Amino acid sequence: MSTTREPDGLAELLPQWHRLRDAEHGEPLRALLAVIAEQVDRVRDGVAQQYDDWFVETAAAWVLPYLGDLVGYRPLPGYERVLATGLRDGGLPDSSRRRLAEALAPRRDVAATVGNRRRKGTLPLLEELSESVAGWPARAVELSRLVAHQQPVKLYGAGTGADAARRRGRGRLVDVRDGAALDLAGGPFGTVARSVDVRRANSPRRQGGYTPAGVGLFVWRLKPYSVTRAPAYCIDRARNLYTFSILGNDTPLLTRPEPEPSAAHIATLDNVPAVIRRRQLHDRLADYYGPGKSLVIRRDGQEAPVPLSDIVVADLSDWRYRPKRGQIAVDPELGRMAFGARSAPRQGVWVDYHYGFGDDLGGGEYPRERATAPDAAVYQVGPHRPFQRIMDAYTAWQHDRRAGHCGPNGIIEITHSGAYQEQLDFDLDPGDRLELRAAEGTRPVIRLLDWYSNRPDALNIRAREEDCAPGDRPRMVLDGLLVAGRGLHVSGPMGSLVLRHCTLVPGWSLEPECSPHSPEEPSLVLDRTRACVEIDRCILGTIEVVGDEVSTDPLEVHLRDSILDATGSARTALSAPDCRHAHAVLSVHRSTVIGEVHTHAVRLAENSIFTGQLRVARRGIGCLRFSYVPPGSRTPRRHRCQPDLAGPEGAERVRPQLRAERYGTPWYGQLAAGRTDTIRRGAEDGAEMGAYHDLYQPQREDSLRARLAEYTPAGSDAGIVFVT
Repeated sequence: MSTTREPDGLAELLPQWHRLRDAEHGEPLRALLAVIAEQVDRVRDGVAQQYDDWFVETAAAWVLPYLGDLVGYRPLPGYERVLATGLRDGGLPDSSRRRLAEALAPRRDVAATVGNRRRKGTLPLLEELSESVAGWPARAVELSRLVAHQQPVKLYGAGTGADAARRRGRGRLVDVRDGAALDLAGGPFGTVARSVDVRRANSPRRQGGYTPAGVGLFVWRLKPYSVTRAPAYCIDRARNLYTFSILGNDTPLLTRPEPEPSAAHIATLDNVPAVIRRRQLHDRLADYYGPGKSLVIRRDGQEAPVPLSDIVVADLSDWRYRPKRGQIAVDPELGRMAFGARSAPRQGVWVDYHYGFGDDLGGGEYPRERATAPDAAVYQVGPHRPFQRIMDAYTAWQHDRRAGHCGPNGIIEITHSGAYQEQLDFDLDPGDRLELRAAEGTRPVIRLLDWYSNRPDALNIRAREEDCAPGDRPRMVLDGLLVAGRGLHVSGPMGSLVLRHCTLVPGWSLEPECSPHSPEEPSLVLDRTRACVEIDRCILGTIEVVGDEVSTDPLEVHLRDSILDATGSARTALSAPDCRHAHAVLSVHRSTVIGEVHTHAVRLAENSIFTGQLRVARRGIGCLRFSYVPPGSRTPRRHRCQPDLAGPEGAERVRPQLRAERYGTPWYGQLAAGRTDTIRRGAEDGAEMGAYHDLYQPQREDSLRARLAEYTPAGSDAGIVFVT
């Protein structure tokens, strides 16, 4: 067991005479020992993992429920089969398995089981449970203290100090002169009392909770995502009006959450990703504005932020507010800002801010898993980098490639969250492997403008030579980018096109109310190409396939954990020109498709939502499983799909309703509250169908409700209130 972890480790232990004789016969013994060494390494790894499985910090995901059983930790009933098959036997993708393990048996919750029992019944513990069990920041509120009631007169003269003042103010009705309290009334941080509500806090129909036993756990499910040193968007009609979003749409700004100082601390506005309100920003401007805080504004290329004294908070709903000279009016609820007419920026505005979204989807500054080939040549683009433009880096790679200075793998890496406005044309030769990606922690924006009047202005990806072996066809990868203004146009004998963590803005660009600017224009055109298209964790608009249906095979299009948005359920999300069937074979996994799909065939669609009609030309191949397709769709055979299981009477009742179908809104693509569980729990593992499947929100909610029932005091009525 002292051999090294190499295929030839055991062979090196043989005497020299045996190795020489083995070499004379073609080294069959060496090949046999390499197979044995591989199994020895597996046994060694298994023994090492068994030691790690003794501790909750290092145990494998499938071991956690068994460790929890030793201290009385009970996972949710009914998920034993999912834990056994999904986590241990690899029935799900790796990323899905990790998230499912976190939802069913969170490592942090199992480790803190004994300590939590000692703090049972405290409000800080309920907040910690929400974070450790469901991964949701929360604020626990004793709703019984906000129920209005009459106090005895003797309390007004009894006692002094803060406790007496708090006791006398408890249950007091609204004071119309207290604007700050009125602004927070009815929310998780409200202090204004209200009349009693007989509905329970954990009612499955309509929540109440304002009873003598009510406890509310207010949770935030939207995650805060940062945008760092990004250009703001200038409204065309005025040079002094801007939006924080570079797409020109309104977006509410979120608080950058600060960690709580101690375990006994009750969450405040600074500890949760809450939407920043106007009065809140006005009263505490210094707490939210500045480097390392929730928002920063820089102008005219200056490194230093705009001084705090120049910032005023205003309502910019109709752009009616006119700031004075030198002032900057900021509206955090809409994500807008206005400069004085005589002090408008001349060289641009750059901002840092946080916006809310449901998951790591599309272009963003969140961490992304990636693999870099060891022989790849990297060309960095950005400020203080060798190249300032993307096409300059592409030209340098082409020159080095043809001169033999580098191999076929090239990477163009954009190192900051700026905007690039240039015409991009990538012409690839056989054997080329090019990747255009964002650096870690950045979200660059590629704005494709109307450069030419006599031809389209898309981001063009072309394969030059027609006659090349299938293994030599070029490959193009886009990773971590946000493309606006136009779409992608792919042509020629490409081998594959990979889109990872990208956003191709549906409708090309946005209006202020998040309406698409060109709703009928495609985001991806596959023009007579042979490329195998792989789309992973992306947001994109319509896909249009132009091809020869007679002499070529259909394209392979794989859609995983993504949103394919035609900007309307009545429009086509995938088709050929004139709404004909696309010459493509579609595979959809855990995705949401907004719009109709007209395609040659569907190989497999699972755990997905189709809001528009799905029509395939060949029904004899492929399968749909655990998905929703509207009635009247022409599909291959189905397995446990909706609304088939609901029957004709329940077809309308199980129709999925999205809270927002407009890209740019924080809750884009999420299922609306109050719908039946046939969609929310309709996937094969009990999660929701669609692009947010891997969040496992139903399992997280069930786990949190089970822990609330276990750790709240007897007789109390605890419920979960979803703020976002």
